Amino acid sequence: MRPANIITSIADVLAGIAISGYLANANLSQNYLSPIFLLIISTIGLYGGGVVFNDVFDAELDKIERPERPIPKGIISIKEASFLGIILLLAGIISAAMVSLLSGVLALSIAVASLIYDKWSKHNAFAGPLNMGLCRGLNLLLGISIIVSSVAAWWFLAIVPVIYIAAITMVSRGEVHGGSKNILYAAAFFYCIVIGGILFLSTQRNMLWWAIIFLLPFSWMIFSALIRAIRLPTPKNIGKAVKAGVIALILMNASWAAAFGAISLAFLILLLLPVSLWLAKIFAVT
Repeated sequence: MRPANIITSIADVLAGIAISGYLANANLSQNYLSPIFLLIISTIGLYGGGVVFNDVFDAELDKIERPERPIPKGIISIKEASFLGIILLLAGIISAAMVSLLSGVLALSIAVASLIYDKWSKHNAFAGPLNMGLCRGLNLLLGISIIVSSVAAWWFLAIVPVIYIAAITMVSRGEVHGGSKNILYAAAFFYCIVIGGILFLSTQRNMLWWAIIFLLPFSWMIFSALIRAIRLPTPKNIGKAVKAGVIALILMNASWAAAFGAISLAFLILLLLPVSLWLAKIFAVT
């Protein structure tokens, strides 16, 4: 289920909630908090289910390339893993639908997009990264959908995680046999686009300096690992660059929250970083 990665998906949803403006009239009533918890449960199910099916569809290939994974290692059967994946995806869709019809549709779209990636598109150099990026973009929209009308206002922001995750997915193709420097340079270019987009938006909302507080460690985390991979594109360095890129999503989401004036939530999202880093020491990230 990639627990460390699931923490980053929670950060996506919290960033989306910040963008929606839902926290502007904050109170601690059950009716106010329950949609937040439901969307968190939803993204846990959707992400967990998606990566479980990734291992299900890759079971035969993993016997050769990643024999340490649970299915080829014999810890869990394909049938058991499939059942777990179905339960997780259904939990994700149902939890979102309890918030609104639009949230349910977005959750269903994420589930479908993740299965398409797992089964087919990840084997295509163009469609794979785009498809995986789409899953993250929809996940951000899932958080925004806590206020249905906000999706129409901010849907285009989903393009940013699409670009970012597409870049990470491009890099990840070199995890087994080593990477191409041209692809790594392209990923660095996409990273710069993402940072520039968040900076521009924060400037428009007069929250530039708050956003920079989170963008600086975000930039350091992704570029320090990527530069090492560019200098020596071995599978080990590529893997570290991918891992850094995935976990750094938490910092990117904190910068989104800061850019939209939800400073307290930005620091709350930041607290997810040590949790994800701790889980990354125990469970695989890529």
